[in-house]
Amino acid sequence: MSRNPPTQPAQIVREYGPFDGTAVHGVTHDGRHVWAALGPCLVAIDPASGETVRTLARPGDAGTAFDGRHLYQIAEARIDKIDPADGRVLASIPAPGQGADSGMAWAEGSLWVGQYRERKIHQIDPETGAILRTIASDRFVTGVTWVDGELWHGTWEGDDSELRRVDPADGAVLQRLQMPAGVGVSGLESDGGDLFYCGGGGSQRVRAVRRPRG
Repeated sequence: MSRNPPTQPAQIVREYGPFDGTAVHGVTHDGRHVWAALGPCLVAIDPASGETVRTLARPGDAGTAFDGRHLYQIAEARIDKIDPADGRVLASIPAPGQGADSGMAWAEGSLWVGQYRERKIHQIDPETGAILRTIASDRFVTGVTWVDGELWHGTWEGDDSELRRVDPADGAVLQRLQMPAGVGVSGLESDGGDLFYCGGGGSQRVRAVRRPRG
């Protein structure tokens, strides 16, 4: 596999929003709905209709994740474990970046948390927040997602954003999808199939991007 792969254009297949809030800070998928952290609240979006079907009054200024039962949301220097049925916070752990965190994903029984300016992805214990391992990137890290054993993260520097598949062993870049100029990527999540959902930062939009296969 090439360690300096050519850039492919990202194929945006749908846009959702704009949504009310400060920005789209985090994105996750619960198998049915897309969730977006909008600053003062979390919303669940029907990906077929684009309608907002649930709203939870939970703050979030960075990544969002789903473990099959619970939502996890970064809010300042902590990560809240949230019951999606009623929005109750069941537990909180310290965020590894102490307020300088970006994207977040769930995989292999762990949370994976990006640090934007540090250009890192941390695997952390969801019970304690302890850092288990760290993967370095050569770009600012925004959203993070795992799908079919592949680790992807978003980047956003100036007017340029990409989705990058990286080697989880050493962070080497294996695949690059270039977003259109001026289209940023904040949160990132796979639906487990053919789509990525990308938070659009201050545009207050979520975009569905075709996931390349092979």
